[in-house]
Amino acid sequence: MFQQNRVIYSQITIVLGSLLLFLTFNGNLHLFDWDEINFAESAREMIITGDYSTVMINFKPFWEKPPLFIWMQVISMKIFGINEFAARFPNAISGMLTLLFMFEAGRRRYGIRFGWIWVLSFAGSFLPFFYFKSGIIDPWYNLFIYGSIYTLIRYTDPQYNGNRILLTMGGGVLLGLAILTKGPAGVLIAMLTILIILVINRFKTHIQLRHVFIFTTATILTGGSWFLHQLLTGNGKVIMDFIEYQIRLFSTEGAGHGGFFLYHFVVVLFGVFPASLFALPALKFNKNLLPGQKHDAVWNIVILFTVLILFTIVKTKIVHYSSLAYFPVTFLAALYLHNLLETRKKTSRILALGIGIMVFVFLSILLFLSNLDAIKPYLIENELIKDSFAKANLEADGGWSRMEWLSGMILVSGFLGFIWFEKHSQTYKAIISLFGGSLMYIYLSIILFVPKIESYSQKALIEYCQSKDPTISYIETLGFKSYAPLFYGRRVPPTLPTISDLSANIEIPENRELYIVMKITRKLQYLEKYPQLEYLYEKNGYVFTYLNPNNLEESTLTH
Repeated sequence: MFQQNRVIYSQITIVLGSLLLFLTFNGNLHLFDWDEINFAESAREMIITGDYSTVMINFKPFWEKPPLFIWMQVISMKIFGINEFAARFPNAISGMLTLLFMFEAGRRRYGIRFGWIWVLSFAGSFLPFFYFKSGIIDPWYNLFIYGSIYTLIRYTDPQYNGNRILLTMGGGVLLGLAILTKGPAGVLIAMLTILIILVINRFKTHIQLRHVFIFTTATILTGGSWFLHQLLTGNGKVIMDFIEYQIRLFSTEGAGHGGFFLYHFVVVLFGVFPASLFALPALKFNKNLLPGQKHDAVWNIVILFTVLILFTIVKTKIVHYSSLAYFPVTFLAALYLHNLLETRKKTSRILALGIGIMVFVFLSILLFLSNLDAIKPYLIENELIKDSFAKANLEADGGWSRMEWLSGMILVSGFLGFIWFEKHSQTYKAIISLFGGSLMYIYLSIILFVPKIESYSQKALIEYCQSKDPTISYIETLGFKSYAPLFYGRRVPPTLPTISDLSANIEIPENRELYIVMKITRKLQYLEKYPQLEYLYEKNGYVFTYLNPNNLEESTLTH
């Protein structure tokens, strides 16, 4: 009875704590280009058009993403309105469910303490926490994929004595939901993981063909439902465009999204701190692991390296592409820490030193950022920043109080508490101190730092878009891509085609005006090339103009 009460108490704590952390202050910050605004705009357009079967951008079919996450945002916007809080609400729920899953999976496998360590490792690491306060697809996508692979981990465990039919059916449904969320890459990751596991086990397996059939059928029926609907309603071209996009994504480098070869290894090492450092010793084969622990560790190591190597091969480098790795990294960290507690050992001095160095690096970054307004004249005057757009960005007033870096003291305090408790052989308290300090540090950083950083990046553009009446004006970007004119410009039909060349004939509905935004790096080029552009003003690297047909004898503009 006591044990059951502990479980219920833990579950309630995780639900309330995650909602408190992941929901608060979510409406105080603009959505970020591209991904956050992209998905929120698709949800907004679904609501405006009433067409819930087609994902759209600028009121035209958008074939890059399936609709499941967009549907979640639509439901949220129906409840909370079309705003930032509603766009990010689904991921707060994802965060709650992810932590509940980790607690349940961990405590059923190794006990309540392991469940809590896994929860702390995930919630107390930088990027995993940050993504639950975002409006991007990946938190749900990763939960579905890892949940599906987890059913395979349990299925292949010789000690498992549950219902394998329900297990494989559930795994197939989860993988199908992953397809409906972001596409078929999740299937590729799952299949590669299974293949590598089979190779490691020399293809010795007790997998039954009927269970393979059940898993595959559930995946196809769930994941293919929307695609089948598109075929039956005559939208087969959307499917072909979607497939072509997936191939292009793997084979070509996206504009502005290149990166060095080991990009994702570095992202995971720094982005999943502190868990990433504790996961490193877990990569080494430990003879003291129990058979069940070895089984789980091997699967998670395979998942980790499958993700890292696969997205190292992919040309386009984006931070969240490797975010599925957060699950195995935090599991391996939890396994290492759990075994430290079981054997009553201490963290090695080398590992503690590595944690201290990382804490110093992050504190130094905070100190630099909080003094950015004071430092930027030196950076600009000494030509330390070459890009003219970046220089103009820095002209913005970040509003720093120069005391924000003090939030880093929470991280430092957590680290010092970790060292103190470790010294006194109180390892569990040491773990709570480190990850608790890290959790509060990233929570406060999102509140204190991110809005100020936005001042240098996109705030001027978004405020300009918000200033225009969507019923009488259009806002378009020229020379760069942005979804801000759509979401924050509150675009309504009739819409315009994508504008890439103002020399072409542009048909604007009657009683509408067209405003063009460009970056300062293209200002002289475009104002000379397109004399119909009337310069209005510029701010923080963005140049705002009005397309005036009266500036040309023969206008390229028609009504």
